Order: sequence, then structure tokens, then C-alpha cells
Amino acid sequence: MEATGVPFRKMHGLGNDFVVVDARTRPLALTPAQARRIADRREGVGCDQIITIEPPRPDHPGSAAFMAIHNADGGVVEACGNATRCVARLLMDEAGVDHVIIGTLAGPVRADRADGHHVRADMGPATTDPAVLALNRPVDTHHVDLHQPPFTDTVAVSVGNPHVVAVVPDAEAIDLRGIGPIIEHHDLFPDRVNAEVVTVRRDGYLRMRVWERGAGITRACGTGACAVVVAAVTRGLIPRAPTRVLLDGGPLLIDWRAGDDHVLMTGPAATAFTGILDESLLS
Repeated sequence: MEATGVPFRKMHGLGNDFVVVDARTRPLALTPAQARRIADRREGVGCDQIITIEPPRPDHPGSAAFMAIHNADGGVVEACGNATRCVARLLMDEAGVDHVIIGTLAGPVRADRADGHHVRADMGPATTDPAVLALNRPVDTHHVDLHQPPFTDTVAVSVGNPHVVAVVPDAEAIDLRGIGPIIEHHDLFPDRVNAEVVTVRRDGYLRMRVWERGAGITRACGTGACAVVVAAVTRGLIPRAPTRVLLDGGPLLIDWRAGDDHVLMTGPAATAFTGILDESLLS
């Protein structure tokens, strides 16, 4: 049977999965309802985010494409580290090059080939500056009390998108499914927030679990991994050096670079399958 519709590629970075659509020649302006239908794991394709690869925008000179990101709930977000690596791998393979610049709502991101199927992405500067985080009221971003244990002494970090990080003795013991929605919608964050719990292991690795705004618990969050390294360094818990962050889906290598505060993230980018989005999902 011949299928008609919009071609897509199902990709993932450590199990954080995406429906990726090339919209450079056939524009695809997704509505929130369409994004929710595509992301539905029973009646759609199923994913954490829908990614559209669009023509480059003039405010990102030198970029190969613009990457638009819709969460599973239909909302548009600024940045996604795992998706950046996936799109970068596609664009580099397509052009036969070893580096690429991708435009995002958080600004341009440079990505380079690393070993094997790994990609290194420069996620830009990370900061705890309240002005960048655009909080609803003044707070000490190094010690934010959200009055919801264990998020009572947290670090708020922007990596192009907002995060709040709780350092805990055992990340596995936290009821993230119960507390995650409360933190995501906390009134301190006007655009909602990603919530991470992190434990510093004896070997220096960080064990992180994440509740992503608009997607819930995911197996990996690239910007979240960047945020927990920034939080741990800020608290003096680890040195400012390349650090492995262990997520539910596997490890990412994070380097919060001194000098310009850019965060470099290295990890895998994989294709699971390709297919066609039926027109019924886009109606």
C-alpha cells in the first residue's frame, strides 16, 4: 500500500526520543494539537519532542538550518541538547562535513563530530543570572527554596532554557513523578521549568534524573545534564573539569568551559526508524 503524508525520522539521544521532520522545502507549521497527536505513544508516533528542520534564519549567520522544538504537550521550547546532536548528525552526514551551526530560539549552536556516532555540541553560556532566568521575583539563584522537598535549597540555571537543580543523597529515592509537575508549574518560573535531582557519586560522576517541562520524566535531557554540572560546580561539590553525568538512558560528557562559560556536551545520536506521518495527524 502506498502511504501519503509527511516523511519523518525517529531519532533519540540516550532514549530521549524525537520525531524529526525536514521542513526546509515543505514548510510544516505545527499547531499544539498536531504536536500532541504526533507525540501520543498510542495513537501517534510517540516521542518526547517533535523537531522540525527549517531553512536558516537571517539572525543566525552561517547556520545550516533552524531547529524548531515542540514538546509532547504541544508547547514550543528554546533548546534541547539531545535533539541538537541528532539534527547535527543528520546535517553533517548530508553535507559531508565535520561541524555545523544550527539556529535555535536560544541562539546558534555549533556541533562537531566526536568519536563513533557521538556528537559534541556547544550549548552556549550557562548562567545563574536571575535576569536571564526571568524569574517572577528576586531570589538568590544559588539557594532557591521552592518549599517542596527536596527542592528546598536548589540552584536555578539557564542553559538557553530554565532549570532548577536539587542536590540529594540518592537521586533514585526521589518521587520525581509526584513532585515533578509541582516544580514545573511553580509560580517563580513564568515559562515553567525543568527539574533535576542529582547525586554526586564517590567516583566523581553525577547521577541525574529529570522531569522535563511539557514532557514529564524522560530518559535523558542534554540541557539538564549541563545544568547539574553547573550547579555542582557552583556549590563546590566537583571541580570545573569534564564530568560524566549518568542519566536513565546512559552517560553524557559535560564540560563547563572556563573563560566564556560555554557548556560542551558530548553524547550519541541515533536513528531508530523512518516513516510517514499520516495526514490525519496533521489535520
